[in-house]
Amino acid sequence: MRTLRTVALVMAPPLLLAVAGLVHPRHLTASTAAHWTALHVALLPVFPLLALGLLVPLWGRPARDLDGALTVVTWAGCLGYAAYYSGLDAVAGISAGTVASHGVHGAVGWLFSTGDELGRAGVYALTLAALAAGAVLLRRHGVRVLPGAVMVLGACWSFLDSHIFWPRGVFTMIAFAVGFGLLTVAASGRSGRLTNS
Repeated sequence: MRTLRTVALVMAPPLLLAVAGLVHPRHLTASTAAHWTALHVALLPVFPLLALGLLVPLWGRPARDLDGALTVVTWAGCLGYAAYYSGLDAVAGISAGTVASHGVHGAVGWLFSTGDELGRAGVYALTLAALAAGAVLLRRHGVRVLPGAVMVLGACWSFLDSHIFWPRGVFTMIAFAVGFGLLTVAASGRSGRLTNS
């Protein structure tokens, strides 16, 4: 029962983002600006929660060993993702939508450009976190974590330029949800690592 709740916790943010992607306007225009802005305001606290899928399977105080160091790298990558991707959401989502709704279209391109740079930095940080988390979980639980780790890394690659836009962005979020669920289930089992007892 506890594992089911934990799996639901890590899958909920990407699934919520996938649903939001279904109603996300494809283009920012004067007629879509209000919806664009409102959606990004609503999603501002949701995008950082995507990192739960990597943090939850590694829950606990890191040891003073390689796994502990990789866990700290995971935390740092998740923090970098949360900060920089929130920047994308604020700049290319909220700010660009607000500017477009007031008819100041010349600034929208600059806001998108800045937002894209922030978003890329965030996804690179998330990818680093996914690699580090995957390494820790592989060392702890063996090859059963590979399907989830590979799914998450594939989703990171797609996330670089898909955001949550339909169709690819929606499928990217679904891939994150499945990957995080698989990682969480694999990490909830007995450790496959040999230890001295």
